[in-house]
Amino acid sequence: MAVLSPTQPSQRAGREPRPPRRLGFSQRLGRWDVKVSPYLYISPFFVIFAVTGLFPLAYTAFVSMHDWNLLGGQGDFVGLQNYVDVLHQPVFWKSLVNTFSIFVFSSIPQVLLAITIAALLDQNLRAATFWRMGVLIPYVVAPVAVSMIFGRMFADQYGLINELLGLVGIDPVGWHSDRIASHIAIASMVNFRWTGYNALIFLAAMQAVPRELYEAAVIDGAGRARQFFSVTVPQIRATIIFVVITSTIGGLQIFDEVRMYDAYGLGGPDKDWMTTVVYLYDVAWGNQKNFGRASAVAWLLFLLIVLIGLINFLATRRIATSGPKAPKVSRRHTRQLLAQAQTAGRTAPAAAPAAPAPARGDAPPSFPPTTHPTAPPTDTTTDREDRR
Repeated sequence: MAVLSPTQPSQRAGREPRPPRRLGFSQRLGRWDVKVSPYLYISPFFVIFAVTGLFPLAYTAFVSMHDWNLLGGQGDFVGLQNYVDVLHQPVFWKSLVNTFSIFVFSSIPQVLLAITIAALLDQNLRAATFWRMGVLIPYVVAPVAVSMIFGRMFADQYGLINELLGLVGIDPVGWHSDRIASHIAIASMVNFRWTGYNALIFLAAMQAVPRELYEAAVIDGAGRARQFFSVTVPQIRATIIFVVITSTIGGLQIFDEVRMYDAYGLGGPDKDWMTTVVYLYDVAWGNQKNFGRASAVAWLLFLLIVLIGLINFLATRRIATSGPKAPKVSRRHTRQLLAQAQTAGRTAPAAAPAAPAPARGDAPPSFPPTTHPTAPPTDTTTDREDRR
């Protein structure tokens, strides 16, 4: 008869339990490594962002609260007076309208052209690498060179664009005298430079779409256009949101193209194509030389970009995704379901006890014999005669 010994020796009476062993320095260091190392790995980005992003933003807000001159330096604290002075200047509002106009003429066609070019590059093309690198060449060219070339092309007299329009019987356009025409010319520079860059971003997203979805769409009889709008666009929704937001930020900060569009770089004699960033430059280093007002303009532009970025984000989130949307379940309803499940688990009847195992020497339990249908007897004589 076997004697079972306890797994843990019983403590002697009167002896206190052992205190928990203290962790050594190496073990503590290992725990700190597991907990702290992920934050250390990502900390360089946040440190650089704090130095190059947050600090200039906070310092600009500090400067905007003072009467700060380029030559005289920091002056008295004026509060929001610089903001009031900027909002009362008609040139600021005119530059804001120009910025929005150029943004509309550049960003919207730019995104549409980029996604169309990406869809074409996603097909089975010969020398695909050549075409993909070709659309990126305008982005590599310096913006100053692009602005100078397009400024000569859109010249009012002896410009290439007006010469081509004259060949088809269209009168020359005053690209530097008409306000809307100047906005279209500047927007064409922006589209020329950034369309290929955004097209490669869309192309990378399209190549990550599972090809099984296109095969299923072809089996269902969907054409190329239907595949694009029902499969491609929903699958690259996050990329579309990213490109729209970055295009908005870049479109509201146009400077190089406007600065190099004419010889003076201040939006023409009537400020017809002066953008907000060019107006900021003129306030800080132009005739006014007022850093306080320039900082106020920078902060107003920053708030405007944040507002428009949020509007674009909320608008692009409504792009249809693949498949029906699952119904939303509120947190309150989820908590109620969890509480009901826990209550049902507590009040559930206990499981039936298992049958005791038979002791040694006992006969195994007998079960009724199973009956199997017997096969009909075969007549061997008839089989033999048939074989003969």
